[in-house]
Amino acid sequence: MNNTITVRLPKRLQSELQSVSKEAHVPVSDLVRESLSRYISAYRFRRLRSKVRPFAEARGLLTDEDVFKIIS
Repeated sequence: MNNTITVRLPKRLQSELQSVSKEAHVPVSDLVRESLSRYISAYRFRRLRSKVRPFAEARGLLTDEDVFKIIS
């Protein structure tokens, strides 16, 4: 079941959202859902990364390239 929420937006952001919606031929609600989904995914990734960083650094994994070398 879908839920409805109400969000207050500054006029400029509302205008930009409407503009992108028209240009991309995508409903505003779809843009908002996708944006929230991406934000939550990025937030969870950053949180996980901060938890594992000390373990990775202890093993000499300091960059994304270091990790890529191991998994390739």
